Amino acid sequence: MNEKEPQEKDREGDKYGAGIAIGIALGAALGAANDNVAMGVALGVAFGVAFGAILNAQAKKK
Repeated sequence: MNEKEPQEKDREGDKYGAGIAIGIALGAALGAANDNVAMGVALGVAFGVAFGAILNAQAKKK
């Protein structure tokens, strides 16, 4: 049994986490600028998940 398979599979989720983290940070900053932090964070999470999915798809192509 190859022990590297589960580790490589776990790394796929890291792309979503990075996307969400970036999205929340940018969303909170934009929300603070517009005096609506809650909406900014919510949009940041949504865009972050999309960004993470794009990163994940690009990583699978390689």
